[in-house]
Amino acid sequence: MRHMGVLRSIGLFALAALAEIGGAWLVWQGVREHRGLLFVGAGVLALGAYGFVATLQPDPNFGRILAAYGGVFVAGSLAWGMLVDGFRPDRYDVFGAALCLAGVAVIMYAPRGA
Repeated sequence: MRHMGVLRSIGLFALAALAEIGGAWLVWQGVREHRGLLFVGAGVLALGAYGFVATLQPDPNFGRILAAYGGVFVAGSLAWGMLVDGFRPDRYDVFGAALCLAGVAVIMYAPRGA
């Protein structure tokens, strides 16, 4: 059962990252790239969805969830940049993202006493 809980949590982090990073990208496109209010509005909706997805995490501690999500956000932002904007991370970007994801694993999935 623990394994399924971890997989669910990882999936929720991925969905949250998609909503938040995608939403921020849409707002950026609407404002900085002059693509219009439709992009901005879609971005605002996606950012709102991110807030709801975070509440679905199985851990009840807001601070822990948001702290761990910060690491997912870092790695997800670099991945988004690669996939969507053609960004090429250097070895320091990759190393930093790996450190962040290691922090996520420790914060969220380290065994804790009952």
